[in-house]
Amino acid sequence: MAKFDLSQYETVESRLKRFVELYPDGRITTDWANELDYNGEKARWVVKAKVFLSAGDQANGLVKATGYASEVEGSGGANNVDALANCETSAIGRALANMGMSGNKRASLEEMQKAERLSRNWLEEADKLSDVNALRLLWAEANAAKVDAAILDTIKEKASNVADTSSSSGRGQGSVRSSSSEQARK
Repeated sequence: MAKFDLSQYETVESRLKRFVELYPDGRITTDWANELDYNGEKARWVVKAKVFLSAGDQANGLVKATGYASEVEGSGGANNVDALANCETSAIGRALANMGMSGNKRASLEEMQKAERLSRNWLEEADKLSDVNALRLLWAEANAAKVDAAILDTIKEKASNVADTSSSSGRGQGSVRSSSSEQARK
């Protein structure tokens, strides 16, 4: 599992604030840069951001920097709610980084949080655990990282199975609460 010191990265918002302070007449535009084709699959968004230092630069087509980003609808985190808006923000952060406004690290905090979330194998970790409290902690970490709901459900199910096994063997580790939808299925 890759580990990053997330405190070393800044947010796109802080880059954007600095840009506005340095270039009060600056402009950032975004364009949808791909053909959207669902075909039963999750939508992939690609956005291109362009940075202009002034309205005059924009009118004359003098782009200072560009940045691209891509996101997949429903792939976790903000993409579960609005992948296009998240993609636009990422493209802006990338364009500002390409302009040299990347602070002490080129990638943004949001990009590194996504990389950490995607690089961690939550299910492999769950398979190695046999203690219900450790599984609960893993579930809480995965939930905080905004991983896909299917992964959260699998970790919860494993914790429930461990709790059931523990209680039937007399060790009394406690139980894991099921949601009302899970109760309805039983």
